[in-house]
Amino acid sequence: MAILDIHIKGSPVLHSRAQEVTVFDRKLKKLIKDMYETMDEAPGVGLAAPQVGVGLRVFVYDYEDADGNPLRGEIINPNLLLGEVTGEPADVDTESEGCLSFPGERFPLKRAEWVKVTGENLKRERVEIEATGWLARIFQHEFDHLDGILYVDRLEEKYRGEVTEITERRGWGVVGKSWLPGLDNLED
Repeated sequence: MAILDIHIKGSPVLHSRAQEVTVFDRKLKKLIKDMYETMDEAPGVGLAAPQVGVGLRVFVYDYEDADGNPLRGEIINPNLLLGEVTGEPADVDTESEGCLSFPGERFPLKRAEWVKVTGENLKRERVEIEATGWLARIFQHEFDHLDGILYVDRLEEKYRGEVTEITERRGWGVVGKSWLPGLDNLED
């Protein structure tokens, strides 16, 4: 297994719709194992293939629920059914999220409180998970990556100037920017 470079805002693979997985082979198995290792080292609670430069519709997740139960898996070719997203502004204290492809920053974002995700795992078994709270947020965030959307693309207008300033200051928003978990220092 290997830790992979994580692409940063501006990389074309992050801003394009990922392709369906059609071949379930050793190469896909290795990619998913490497994604788990990369996510763990980053550390993160989810990682989509486009974030490591691979334009395929697959993501991994690792989350511990309120009862301490570990929830870890991969979802290949996912479909996502969203519950209602209220029109209220996101709460800064309880609805802020971050992204390994816009590292070191957190912004509030309103998401659906409930989702249902379906797809397959690496064994080609059907996956169907209904999720609420943070797990629902993780699934929405990773699914967005597969459609070429970063969470900062969805922020309220009042945060967009700050995102632009951070992007420019850090030299992001251009092709070729990435970081390697465990080795790179992302501080300004």
